[in-house]
Amino acid sequence: MGLPAVAMGLLSLSMAPVQAAALLVAPTLVTNFWQLALGPSLAPLVRRLWPMMLGIALGTWAGGGLLANDTNGRAEIGLGAALVIYAALALAKIHMRIPDRAERWWSPLVGAATGLVTAATGVFSVPSVPYLEAIALERDDLIQALGLSFSVSSLFLGIGLARDGAFGLSVGGQSLLALAPALAGMYVGQHVRSKISAEAFRFWFMLGLIALGLHLALHRFV
Repeated sequence: MGLPAVAMGLLSLSMAPVQAAALLVAPTLVTNFWQLALGPSLAPLVRRLWPMMLGIALGTWAGGGLLANDTNGRAEIGLGAALVIYAALALAKIHMRIPDRAERWWSPLVGAATGLVTAATGVFSVPSVPYLEAIALERDDLIQALGLSFSVSSLFLGIGLARDGAFGLSVGGQSLLALAPALAGMYVGQHVRSKISAEAFRFWFMLGLIALGLHLALHRFV
């Protein structure tokens, strides 16, 4: 969950969000496919979550051009707001529960909303992450479901950026080069994970996202 949120936030400090999103297409696709492939139950998750995935695809496609055509900083403000909302929900530890019978209504709606947020900001954690936590998946299934959701989001974001002319051959080459530090970060992170408290890391990570999001959302006004 950290790569697109953190990388979009940090890169947007020095470039337009659409440029940051295009640069991150290859790293997010590869790392999320990696997370998706390591899970134990892909076929059952696809059967259960396909309405959400369809909603993500349609929402991202419908929101095409929001990033590429942004000229007044709305994407940067939206990105900052998305980071703040995502981190605040995580820190609040609000445990929602969506009954199984309600999934068929919630899944496409959440998917479409996630797609629109993805198209507007390049971040696909809201509202997909709270929703997937609310349908009470087992831990390994949750991790794989996040990989599935993020893979679909990043794939259709890349397609949309290519359609809008923001992801051409030169940018694609730069995006492939960005794979190296992303994979190196994952490798180092796997070793660091066993050395620190998960709760402490989560707390400071989310506080950092809130600070970054507030800066992105407000710095044009101060």
